[in-house]
Amino acid sequence: MAGSRTSSRRRQRSVRVTVAVTLLAVATVAVLIALPTQSPALLSVSAVAALVLGWAALRITWTEVLQSRRENASDRASTATAYRTLFSERAAEHAEFTTAMTERLAESTTTMHELQGALVKAQRETAAMTVRAENAESAHATALVRVAELVRSIDLLRAEQEAELVLGDAAPGSVEDLMAIEEKVAQAQASGKHASQTA
Repeated sequence: MAGSRTSSRRRQRSVRVTVAVTLLAVATVAVLIALPTQSPALLSVSAVAALVLGWAALRITWTEVLQSRRENASDRASTATAYRTLFSERAAEHAEFTTAMTERLAESTTTMHELQGALVKAQRETAAMTVRAENAESAHATALVRVAELVRSIDLLRAEQEAELVLGDAAPGSVEDLMAIEEKVAQAQASGKHASQTA
């Protein structure tokens, strides 16, 4: 549409300029024809005709200049309107992009805070489990020591019971029996110490 309007404007401009040039050429020819005749009437008519045709050519050219100015102003106004529309669209797109990026940034910040909270919670749970494990190891070691002590006590009690049985069965005053009992008690004590050292 703009191309057809431009071509018709050029055609119209070329017609107007051609008419103005033709009028000036006719005025020039009329003056040139009247000059060699030296007739005052013919010179007067050709001078008046040249003056009228010159003013007509000037008027046609001036009309063309004014129309060109109006068309150029119209073109500039339509270009400005197109740029204003384009700027409005770009501003809306920019506002939409800014809003989307702000929302995305807020979501990522929220996610980061949630992950940091989960990390702190996991670290606390790990520390608590480490303390529990250390306490369990300590309790296990204590239990092993206590078991060793109980085993030693049981061995001592058995040794004492055996000694009482042997003393009760043996003849009083038998030195060999007493020596055997002492050896059993010493062995029981030695095995109890060995068990507690192993634990």
